[in-house]
Amino acid sequence: MNTSSTVVLVVEDEPEIATQIARRLEAEGWQAHTVGDGLAGVSAAARLLPDLIVLDVMLPGIDGLEACRRIQAEATSAGRHVPPIMMLTARDDETDMLVGLGVGADDYMTKPFSMRELLARLKVLLRRVERSQAAPAGSGEAPLQLGDLTIDKAARRVRRAEEEAHLTPTEFDLLVCLASSPRTVLSRERLLAEVWDWADASGTRTVDSHIKALRRKLGSDLIRTVHGVGYALEPTQ
Repeated sequence: MNTSSTVVLVVEDEPEIATQIARRLEAEGWQAHTVGDGLAGVSAAARLLPDLIVLDVMLPGIDGLEACRRIQAEATSAGRHVPPIMMLTARDDETDMLVGLGVGADDYMTKPFSMRELLARLKVLLRRVERSQAAPAGSGEAPLQLGDLTIDKAARRVRRAEEEAHLTPTEFDLLVCLASSPRTVLSRERLLAEVWDWADASGTRTVDSHIKALRRKLGSDLIRTVHGVGYALEPTQ
């Protein structure tokens, strides 16, 4: 990982938090740029072409959810890579988290958070992008068919009952992990380790929220919850 060339855009209207994040990223050798409102974040994303974006939900001008939509739409229309987005929310509100994931954020953290954990989670997002870019195009692997669910790993596309579902990179990786062992219960800790490379069990709520986002996009019947243990993909017959 070439940290000296990693550019991170921090969109945060609280100057103290923005400064703390920027200093921690710069201590890692990354280039950090900060802006304080949603419209400035959209503009800066187009200008800087960052590798990662840290985006607060509550922002003046337009909020982080709308900023996320615009950043991704502009990058897609211009044929550019869409950078992974880490959402920050001030409230421990699962609705905010799910809406953030629904508009395409790759992960979220609730304030207050540790800078150590933020850095670790950003590195996971960056590694996922690097692995995706390094993967050979058109590996020739046939799409995975599980009942009415079709997963094309090479194209990173998912269809259920012939209807395409638009998943974030993290959601796609989580689905592939579950689909690799259909009808087998995978613990939250295992999913956290395999999908996020995050071994600290304190992040298991991240798994729960991404599972809920998958259910919203693919149907509530596809993933079974085993309370106190984890989740299993249950493809239709």
